[in-house]
Amino acid sequence: MLRLAAVLYILVASAVGGASVIAVLSLDMRQGWQIAAAFATGLVISIPIAVVLGKKIYNAMQGPKPI
Repeated sequence: MLRLAAVLYILVASAVGGASVIAVLSLDMRQGWQIAAAFATGLVISIPIAVVLGKKIYNAMQGPKPI
């Protein structure tokens, strides 16, 4: 599950990081530290998202649980 979450993190981090940079740029914040802080925040926020998605996909791949 950890490897799946790591692969998902690459995808989720680029999407969330990019979206946060776009949000900062749309607010007319163009200094370098503002853009870098937005991207770093997006990377940190992506960690729990990737873990939750990884758990859900891993559990779905295991099939139904026997009763």
